Amino acid sequence: MHQFSAWVALEAEGLGASLQHYNPVIDAEVAAAWNLPKSWKLQAELVFGGRTNQVEAKAANPLEDRYKVFGADPSTVAST
Repeated sequence: MHQFSAWVALEAEGLGASLQHYNPVIDAEVAAAWNLPKSWKLQAELVFGGRTNQVEAKAANPLEDRYKVFGADPSTVAST
């Protein structure tokens, strides 16, 4: 919930954000670089910056080209 609250507050100020998840491969290097306690576990990083009002919408390919269902009867798959 803290991440969500921070993300909403950043967006309210016109900043973009991206939540990056990590696996334990880099934990030791990050802990050493930032002098973090060994008891801390790296789970994610909320990267933020830039002005969201400067981002232009980009065109997306049709949903049929981006979303595929395999092994199901297409007539039973709900579409939105």
